[in-house]
Amino acid sequence: MSEIMWAVDVEGSGKSPPEIVELAIAEMEGLTLTGRIKHWRFRPKNGISPIASRIHGIWDEDVADAPELEDVVDDVLLWLEDKPIVGHNVKVEVDILSQALEGWGPAAAYDTLKIARRLLPAEEKHGLEHLGFKLGLSPEAGKIAGGKAHSAPFDAVLSALLLDHMLRDQTEHDQRSILADADILGSAQGSLL
Repeated sequence: MSEIMWAVDVEGSGKSPPEIVELAIAEMEGLTLTGRIKHWRFRPKNGISPIASRIHGIWDEDVADAPELEDVVDDVLLWLEDKPIVGHNVKVEVDILSQALEGWGPAAAYDTLKIARRLLPAEEKHGLEHLGFKLGLSPEAGKIAGGKAHSAPFDAVLSALLLDHMLRDQTEHDQRSILADADILGSAQGSLL
């Protein structure tokens, strides 16, 4: 039986304390994207640093009319629920979302960076953008999510595609073991696949 989880990516303000500027989640059933993607942009209280803007391409004027996260927190929580999440270096997403969404915590948090280091040890780099290009996943992510690297929808979808690419040829037992090892929360609760 396949369970639902969300591939998640956030883009931040680049300031201290960090604020979420963009959040995207892409639904997965087991290892497969379902086609459901939710995307939000938020206006940070303290603006976006120019360095962060150059990375993700979101400037203060792009979010001038966007709500603050606090204004739509119920909507975000409704979508995320307490499902497992997956992301590349997912600790960033867990930390910033846990801070911004009081009381929220995923059932598990699977780190595709950790999985890539384990299953692709010969790769010189394990960054999401590099692996997406090297494994030929970036064009598909672009078709599904639109945008480009460092946009939250693109990176969430690319993380999901990367997870599928790395685990699809593994036995179900090995998939479960790999995911349990990659859960940064240390919980191997329930069955994902």
